Amino acid sequence: MSSAEPESVAVNREVWTRSNEKWGDAAALAAWQEAEITWGNFRVPESRVRALPELDGLDVVELGCGVAYFSAWLARRGARPTGVDPTPAQLESARRCQRETGIEFPLVEGYGEHVPLPDASFDLVLSEYGASIWADPYRWVPEAARLLRPGGQVVFLCNSTLSLLCMPETGPVKDHFVRPQFGMHRFDWRSDADGIAFGLSHGEWIRLLREHGFEILKLIEVEPPADAVAVEAYDYVPAAWATRWPSEEIWTARKR
Repeated sequence: MSSAEPESVAVNREVWTRSNEKWGDAAALAAWQEAEITWGNFRVPESRVRALPELDGLDVVELGCGVAYFSAWLARRGARPTGVDPTPAQLESARRCQRETGIEFPLVEGYGEHVPLPDASFDLVLSEYGASIWADPYRWVPEAARLLRPGGQVVFLCNSTLSLLCMPETGPVKDHFVRPQFGMHRFDWRSDADGIAFGLSHGEWIRLLREHGFEILKLIEVEPPADAVAVEAYDYVPAAWATRWPSEEIWTARKR
């Protein structure tokens, strides 16, 4: 597997550096201090989603951790997380949150397609709006398999296939298809002042995961509550859309 940094990493690093400047450490610290584990743009509780295995004692690597709030949630529940992200500004915000909260775990600069950590080091690979969206799945899924011990799990949240088919080049999601499903892979949102994202059809996700030794356990189509409100920074899917059709999905799979 090539270790050359993909073009998308540099593009997305710039996007997330700007985002970090705009939303700042205060938003990061507030996320670190939330009492409940939640998922995605509409903060759906893990108690409702039930995507995660028992966490106590697990070695976890979060690919594309950003400011590492999810890793902090896992650490409070007895896991031993390591956060990996390509954006130095976000990692520095995470380190400031560590100093504020006293929750400490390793933070590593790296990207999902080439993770600078040893083989078979983890029980759980996790990504929530991280590598599962912003890294090429044909490169990060093999990395997840490499990093996991036998029997370990990968759990990742991504944009739903349906939402990507309804997503125009600019502006919010539509209530009709605007792009073909066949051949979907790389989505360049730079015309909408965003980065380069990735997504696959369900059939291709299944093929790719199985090819790299995974047994698929669940596909959870995330349903927000009726009174859901989107995170302000990511309002490209209105709540009215997401409460009718799944805008996000969580995959869980076990390494055979």
